[in-house]
Amino acid sequence: MNMSKFGQIDLHLHLDGSLPAETILRIAKEEGIRLPADTADGLKPYICAGMDCKSLNEYLGCFDTLLKVLQMEQGLYQAARDLGVNLKEKGLRYAEVRFAPQLHCQKGMGQEKAVAAVLSGLAKAQEDSDIRLRTILCCMRGQDNKQANLQTVRLASRYLGRGVAAVDLAGAEALFPTADYEEEFALARELGVPFTIHAGEAAGPASIRKAVEFGAARIGHGVRAIEDEELMELLASREIPLEMCPISNLQTKAVENIADYPLRTYLRRGITVTVNSDNMTVSDTWVGKEFQYLADSYGLTEAEAEQLLANAHFAAFEA
Repeated sequence: MNMSKFGQIDLHLHLDGSLPAETILRIAKEEGIRLPADTADGLKPYICAGMDCKSLNEYLGCFDTLLKVLQMEQGLYQAARDLGVNLKEKGLRYAEVRFAPQLHCQKGMGQEKAVAAVLSGLAKAQEDSDIRLRTILCCMRGQDNKQANLQTVRLASRYLGRGVAAVDLAGAEALFPTADYEEEFALARELGVPFTIHAGEAAGPASIRKAVEFGAARIGHGVRAIEDEELMELLASREIPLEMCPISNLQTKAVENIADYPLRTYLRRGITVTVNSDNMTVSDTWVGKEFQYLADSYGLTEAEAEQLLANAHFAAFEA
């Protein structure tokens, strides 16, 4: 069964984790950046997690190399444009590309210039095509970055409806609890900015509950909602979509075995589950491959795939 036809929408896709090696090498050459390798094959161990990855923190280590080439406006523009073209060539009709502007300021570029560069690159990629590309601005879990996060939320408000669709919270969930980010999402609510939150990936159901309490329109991953019956009922009754990313979830050990993946349970419980890629380079995937993997390894049926695609249409911020 060819499942790639269901990979038309990707709602959980990180820009920095989806750069082709060729794009990385080209930007590095243009900007004089030293990388740990100078060929696509040589770079692979540094930018691809592999199925033997042991944790989310190990998975996130791949981004150290990827972010090196995303500290100048031209590089960010090229990255966004190349990713958009890649998605278009794969047959996607809609994608929400997320990134954290504060992670691109290491060489003096401000957050707003980073946002403008990505928006310009995505706009270029969707010229003369049917694909629609939007971006989600990520706040980051971490220490001493409250003001940077608040600036990200304000930027999302400024560019909302002009390419920006929402804000997010990403990063090391187990180290920096969701509950610590109440101020960011209070501001988002005040400014009328919709948001999704990575939750229930490296931390348990309480993290998802807190995201729901904050007012999250969607949940990134949500794998561990399965541990809380009342939470599953809440997600279903409020029609709060989950942005699930099967291959990534296996790599980060959010789930140990695909046989234990809760996607089918969620579908049967009436939860609005969607399937996404997370990081095309780090996880060596794309959303069509995710559907095929579920068909081959999980027994996903065509009827279930159709429901997942319908859920993605429903869950999209601007589709």
